[in-house]
Amino acid sequence: MDNALGEPQTILLLGGTSDIGLAIVRELLSPSARTVVLACRDRAKGEQAAAGLRHDNLVVDVMQFDGAATDTHEAFVRDVADRHGDIDLAIVAFAQLGDGEATSKDIEGAAALAHVNFTGAVTATIAVANRLRAQGHGAIVLLSSVAGERVRKANAVYGATKAGLDGFAQGLGDELAGEGVHVLVVRPGFVHSAMTAGMKAAPFATTPEKVAEVTAKGLRSGRRTVWAPGILRFVFMALRHTPGPVWRRLPLG
Repeated sequence: MDNALGEPQTILLLGGTSDIGLAIVRELLSPSARTVVLACRDRAKGEQAAAGLRHDNLVVDVMQFDGAATDTHEAFVRDVADRHGDIDLAIVAFAQLGDGEATSKDIEGAAALAHVNFTGAVTATIAVANRLRAQGHGAIVLLSSVAGERVRKANAVYGATKAGLDGFAQGLGDELAGEGVHVLVVRPGFVHSAMTAGMKAAPFATTPEKVAEVTAKGLRSGRRTVWAPGILRFVFMALRHTPGPVWRRLPLG
């Protein structure tokens, strides 16, 4: 359970090698933190990430997790709770970017991307939410994206998955609000990370550490949604209402 200062003692990161997810974990670690669980598809990379977090008073457990294996998510969360007790904070950070040009034409590729980014994220979040309901406390941080605010033609499937996931999280947050569970949706713009390596940065590009700072502030203030950086909230207020013919001509990739 969170301590008297509202600091989480047990943190679960779904997507345990995510640069943004790990930055959020580091930002939220306090002297009272006891356990971090890195849920990874690639355990070897997970162990590398864990090495950078471990210290004498912090247990970092690397556990096998596959976002696409939706039939395993409930049992996985139960296993985490059996090992470590209550989950104070769960960060849902796994996703694939995909090749926008390919997935807009390749049916199998589009289905695989949508399955991980939307279906897998939904089932994993519900599994966590059910555990937090039973505890009567806890928080979920879900990484959305500005890409879901108005889906770009350059990566339509990815953007659509983020739009759907964002909407799901908003609705789930409304449902859980009366059950002692808080849901925070984080909408980053372009983030310099392993996922975007080699890509041309978009305007207002940021870093995992900056996203983590915004996330931590959002949790502490009880926010439901945060943007990283904050200026993107106002940028997308305009872009949402841009007429279609103009939107299609914008150099957004």
